[in-house]
Amino acid sequence: MPAIALEHILALSAVLFVLGLVCVLARRSLLFMLLGVEIMLNAAGLAFVAAGSRWMQPDGQVMFIFILAMAAAEVSVGLALVLLIYRRRGTLDPDAGDPMASRDAAQRDSTGGASGGRDA
Repeated sequence: MPAIALEHILALSAVLFVLGLVCVLARRSLLFMLLGVEIMLNAAGLAFVAAGSRWMQPDGQVMFIFILAMAAAEVSVGLALVLLIYRRRGTLDPDAGDPMASRDAAQRDSTGGASGGRDA
């Protein structure tokens, strides 16, 4: 069975990392942001395993086990925070948790828009 080239595995890892980054930067929901972080962690783990396989060293697999443990801790804490935010705010919109954004929106509404009501 022919071996898969290291470049192909690293390219797949890069594509997965970029997809996770896009998922985090799109910021539609806190759940999607957590999912994007998980995809990025798995992409990094794949790169570690591929590099360890290339140089015949177990270091890549050890790092992948560390990444899996870190991802499990991140998921448990992250989902607990998401549930807490959903219970308190009633939404999973990341901007809803920013008190400065809601205060700025309230000031814009009370002054009549972004111009501060000066051009009336």
